[in-house]
Amino acid sequence: MAVVSTSLTGIGSQLSGHFSGIRKSFLKLDNSNFNSTHSFFQNVDSHLRLSSSRKGCRGVVTMAGSGKFFVGGNWKCNGTKDSISKLVSDLNSATLESDVDVVVAPPFVYLDQVKNSLTEQIEIAAQNCWTGKGGAFTGEISVEQLKDLGCKWVVLGHSERRHILGENNEFIGKKAAYALSQNLGVIACIGELLEEREAGKTFDVCFQQMKAFADAVPSWDDVVIAYEPVWAIGTGKVATPEQAQEVHVAVRDWLSKNVSAEVASKTRIIYGGSVNGGNCAELAKKEDIDGFLVGGASLKGPEFATIINSVTSKKVILNSIGLYKEVQTVVISYVLIPKNEPTVVRFTLVKSSKFRCEW
Repeated sequence: MAVVSTSLTGIGSQLSGHFSGIRKSFLKLDNSNFNSTHSFFQNVDSHLRLSSSRKGCRGVVTMAGSGKFFVGGNWKCNGTKDSISKLVSDLNSATLESDVDVVVAPPFVYLDQVKNSLTEQIEIAAQNCWTGKGGAFTGEISVEQLKDLGCKWVVLGHSERRHILGENNEFIGKKAAYALSQNLGVIACIGELLEEREAGKTFDVCFQQMKAFADAVPSWDDVVIAYEPVWAIGTGKVATPEQAQEVHVAVRDWLSKNVSAEVASKTRIIYGGSVNGGNCAELAKKEDIDGFLVGGASLKGPEFATIINSVTSKKVILNSIGLYKEVQTVVISYVLIPKNEPTVVRFTLVKSSKFRCEW
């Protein structure tokens, strides 16, 4: 058994060295007095971001600090009624981890078909929207129309719309602002071209794209950031887990400095760029990769299910909450990677300034 005694702000760094996929900053608890077990648990809960209700049984915590794992499937301009029907059937019959936010973005003409036939576990997203209400805008689709079809999310800023259709940062920001104002969640895409990466401009490009979103959006509550290096989209090339993690950390740091530390902690940053069933598990182990935006592999039901289920790289299960008069205890089981063996980790608050951790 390993035992660590540390300050309240040090436990995240201690645990991240032993458990894959846990962000070092996930448990920066306030150095305040906890006058009850309830107040202690509330503080832990606010940093672990419980995705289910507080119960002493299988409450699942995923991606400590940032909410549930998020996997989106962008079907782009692909499919026919028959092939879409087959894909939906494959997804409906797949066994999917329950504690993942999953969305798919079919072509507009198949939104209604997919919405009416797909399992409720998977939500529907659109691939684009207009900057405001509908009207004389030939070829466009409004947020109101998307919501009428049952869409919950919209993908904005995708590189194919930036670089093929010429959408700029300001225009994309306007779309995001209006979508959020109408309670449609936004998957906000950012990413650099190959020549920009080779010129050492990856961070500059991503930060400029982030600023356009930050200047426009009223709130980050319903925003998921998707980092998609353009050179890895549809090419078969993929950023290494280390390359992806480096950019995700930089984007989270940018949010902390330019928006707020709370937004930086809670906003999910997902990776896209030739993600498939063979590389998703290694990518998911990285602590700042909170899910995936998947292109070609999302058109294959079994492979997309494998990507969704890569959440097991990060899963944390709340087994029980110990209620004691003098010492407050929270027991958490982490699913370890790569052996996938549950290990009990016991958090114990000692007085008001020390945190004891055993596993």
